[in-house]
Amino acid sequence: MTGPLLLGVRHHGPGSARAVRRALEAAGPRVVLIEGPPEADGLVPLAADEDMRPPVALLAHVVDEPGKSAFWPFAEFSPEWVAVRWALEHATPVRFIDLPAAHSLAIAQAEEAEDAQEEVRVDPLRVLAETAGYDDAERWWEDVVEHREGDAFTALGEAMGALRESYGDGGHGRDLVREAHMRLQLRGAQKEFGHGEEVAVVCGAWHVPALRHRTTVAADRALLKGLPKAKVDLTWVPWTHRRLARASGYGAGIESPGWYGHLFGAPDRPVERWLTKVAGLLREEDRIVSSAHVIEAVRLAEALAVMRGRPLAGLTETIDAVRAVLCEGSDVPLSLIHDKLVVGDVLGEVPESAPAVPLQRDLTRQQRTLRLKPAAQEREVDLDLRGDTDAARSRLLHRLRLLGIAWGEPARSARGSTGTFRETWRLRWEPELSVRVAEAGVWGTTVLAAASAKAESDAIGARALAEVTALAEHCLLAGLSDALPVVMRVLADRAALDTDVGHLAQALPALVRALRYGDVRGTDTSALAGVATGLAERIFVGLPPACAGLDADAAGEMRGHVDA
Repeated sequence: MTGPLLLGVRHHGPGSARAVRRALEAAGPRVVLIEGPPEADGLVPLAADEDMRPPVALLAHVVDEPGKSAFWPFAEFSPEWVAVRWALEHATPVRFIDLPAAHSLAIAQAEEAEDAQEEVRVDPLRVLAETAGYDDAERWWEDVVEHREGDAFTALGEAMGALRESYGDGGHGRDLVREAHMRLQLRGAQKEFGHGEEVAVVCGAWHVPALRHRTTVAADRALLKGLPKAKVDLTWVPWTHRRLARASGYGAGIESPGWYGHLFGAPDRPVERWLTKVAGLLREEDRIVSSAHVIEAVRLAEALAVMRGRPLAGLTETIDAVRAVLCEGSDVPLSLIHDKLVVGDVLGEVPESAPAVPLQRDLTRQQRTLRLKPAAQEREVDLDLRGDTDAARSRLLHRLRLLGIAWGEPARSARGSTGTFRETWRLRWEPELSVRVAEAGVWGTTVLAAASAKAESDAIGARALAEVTALAEHCLLAGLSDALPVVMRVLADRAALDTDVGHLAQALPALVRALRYGDVRGTDTSALAGVATGLAERIFVGLPPACAGLDADAAGEMRGHVDA
């Protein structure tokens, strides 16, 4: 009896991904078990949808507190994604076997409440790299896995076994609980499908020794007994290469997702193809790069690899070659290459059939209607508010800002325009915004309804008069006609009761700006004009006595209010 096929991988490792596919093709298992939240089993078929384009992530969040969330990201070169796609292509069952998100999120909440101090966790790749004489774990991984033919599952499993003997849980006690759940799920699959290679497991190499370790069912269940639990929802959300570069979800942030994506997509002649990409990028920036430059850069990268004893030129060698040949010794273009190619700005896509809160569906519909597609790359958008489409885009972005969904931030126009009929926005979609959308869903099922409800709540709860006037300005910018009467009523009440001239002066500029914007947006600002006029009159009357007897700091503050 050979036991299950344990495929220990590096999360988001292209070499591991290719090796996983080869191993699955050779073994043809009857079921594939993958490290991940079991609640996502029902979402697996969506991975075969033609509209699903990685990088994507499984998002789990507590139903009543969407901000309590976790992500499990998948790139095209992630071994887990390759395993999922292989299983779907071969009609093989796929099951996630990690600790359920219902428990992991509840445990995270409990630890946060207790302000638990987590121990420093051992980085197994770094330890192995240092043992092999490397000072860079990425270079070691490239040399022993990415640049070599064949599978390293056995060797990695043995190496991780030695590390687990020395470091135990590596400073992260929760792994013991997770691995107990994995073993229980593995036993169940073996009972159903067989005890040999009919069962394949794709998990982090760190967990392989624990899955091989013989324990009793009772011992594993004892570790899981009494775990806190929360009600959770899961869905697929778009992810980005930039976000893959941070440690999250699987706890395996990688420094160069764009480079790894290239290695996965171009297994033959990767150095030549990579330097051709770099040359294309530099040409787009109007730098003179010829074919001869690329040829010389390839030769230099390969020579550096030989001198450094590497099996193939890696990212370090290609960067050194680019600096010396394509950039003529300058480091200035390297930041562009790192941002655009080494990391990359790829944003994944998920199908419309993926579960989503109603607010997310409304936002997606408006993005499509207004031709305002989310993108991972930061870009500036100039809006002419005299046009219906641009005015609607402006209202959407302002409503999202009010809801705390910072997809866009106002920016200074590159045209230098100071007119109220133009706006410039700097847009970038980050995966975390999916969580912000879920959080904002408590306010309403559409962007308009949610923003209106949030504005009314913020007005009632505001402590300072300036907060209410700023909110009135936001309501006009966002076109929240239903919320404006409530905000204006609160504003009038606060203005009537506040006798501090400094507070009144601090509140007035937002009202004046709102009146100016109201003209171009066609909004009725008569009520706002009345409040602004009243505030201005009270400031004029109260300003002289308010300025008497001020010290230097207070005088400077009052001067700032007057200048505004």
